[in-house]
Amino acid sequence: MSVHLQIAEQVRKHREAQKQFLLLDSARERAIEHTLEIAKAGQDFQPTEINQITEEMNKIAMKFQFPPRKLVTKEMIINYLNLR
Repeated sequence: MSVHLQIAEQVRKHREAQKQFLLLDSARERAIEHTLEIAKAGQDFQPTEINQITEEMNKIAMKFQFPPRKLVTKEMIINYLNLR
């Protein structure tokens, strides 16, 4: 395979990874908003869904050198709500 084709393939994979990362980022934001709504209502909540998405994002981030996302704790959500 020529160098040009190899580079083109790398660029294609990088763009696909970017798209997937952005889709996951949107899903993560929706999961955060949903968890915040549950927490505001005084119901018990867990950041499990947020962190599952975050872990998928971080796998892509490590492979393609995108900025990783932090895992979310219950305390982080409570602190965020207390600051609002």
